[in-house]
Amino acid sequence: MKPIITVQGVSKQYRIGRRRTSTTLRESLTDAVSGPWRRLASRWGRSASPRPADSETILWALQDISFEVRPGEIVGIIGRNGAGKSTLLKLLSRITEPTTGRMEFFGRTGSLLEVGTGFHPELTGRENIFLNGAILGIRRREIVAQFDQIVAFAGVERFLDTPVKHYSSGMYMRLAFAVAAHLDPEILLVDEVLAVGDASFQRRCLDKMRDVGSRGRTVLFVSHNMMAITRLCERTILLERGRILADGPSPKVVSSYLSSDLGTTGAREWSPENAPGNHIVRLLAVRVRTKEGQVADALDIRQPIGLEMEFEVLQPDHLLVPNFHVSNEEGICVFILGDMDPAWKRRPRPAGRFVSTAWIPGNFLAEGTLVVGAAVSTMDPVMIHFWEREAVAFQVMDSLDGDSARGDYAGPYGGVVRPIFPWTTNYAPLAETPSPGNP
Repeated sequence: MKPIITVQGVSKQYRIGRRRTSTTLRESLTDAVSGPWRRLASRWGRSASPRPADSETILWALQDISFEVRPGEIVGIIGRNGAGKSTLLKLLSRITEPTTGRMEFFGRTGSLLEVGTGFHPELTGRENIFLNGAILGIRRREIVAQFDQIVAFAGVERFLDTPVKHYSSGMYMRLAFAVAAHLDPEILLVDEVLAVGDASFQRRCLDKMRDVGSRGRTVLFVSHNMMAITRLCERTILLERGRILADGPSPKVVSSYLSSDLGTTGAREWSPENAPGNHIVRLLAVRVRTKEGQVADALDIRQPIGLEMEFEVLQPDHLLVPNFHVSNEEGICVFILGDMDPAWKRRPRPAGRFVSTAWIPGNFLAEGTLVVGAAVSTMDPVMIHFWEREAVAFQVMDSLDGDSARGDYAGPYGGVVRPIFPWTTNYAPLAETPSPGNP
């Protein structure tokens, strides 16, 4: 099958640094008058008092990127901040051009790169739907045919004739995604659509992208949400410092990313200024510890694993329940651990700093990479004070010493958990069978 996107040897260079600017009326007038003469002198090969050279730095945001995408593929693009993910999507969206290399596209492209891209703030939601369609080269009758579905998906019926400058970021995102996904592009480029919006909207976005892919359309999806990447994308590209480090099946690439120093590690801390939470409680740290108390991101399958949450209660007299959400690299929730400490289960917590640790016994988890989300909730009424979905990650290692659940078997051993449970066996020998001729 012929690729719908071909990228060959693409690099993107930016020049950053100090630019010389005119700060007085005299300098501005001098620049205006001398500019044409300077250009003319340059053409004639003369020197015309050249301006001092600006101090600048060359930055290669992407370097020698090559890959192909087939029709109907949903491809994830991951990497830490500054790896070049958004730059790549901007090149694919034709917002900017590559410095070197070549890109080929076969089909209409719809893109959602950031909140409000392609929207005019003074126009209403209704007008922006038609404006976005026109930018994508879609006929008016096609937009009209999809209009009701776009509005229903975005959930902005009441504000349809309100200028979008009055929309919240969530409303902006819902409408922008609805337009990009419903106007039937052959290629859909999405950058961090799950960074804005509630859980219901995020699920609808994932379902819609999956539906777009099932109809033979192509999706490129940039996200820091590893669960969404593995759930939606069969293939993932890992970028680091503008280069492709890995390109392959999503579980394998995501596992490699999380277990390296590029992804989430066994400890993460927040300063009080940027800590997740609210006026009641906020998260300060999440750590993975060995039974000796050391922070680790790779642990032996036979040893207990401690998940530690440090949080600060700002407002007393609330029943607060710390809980961990543990998932594997394929996005499957392995289990949720709630704090069952009887000292705090039914007792409001005073203001102060708490460190709560949940212990997972050895020989319970299977080998592989596990991602830990941390939350604090109130049960009655239900209220989530914070939920950091990918706080830390760790890897469970099976040393093949023969005393784990795999025994002497060295091949692939499936499953989400790998416990050792007791077995009992009763034995009775077969009764002797009489030989022929003997009664």
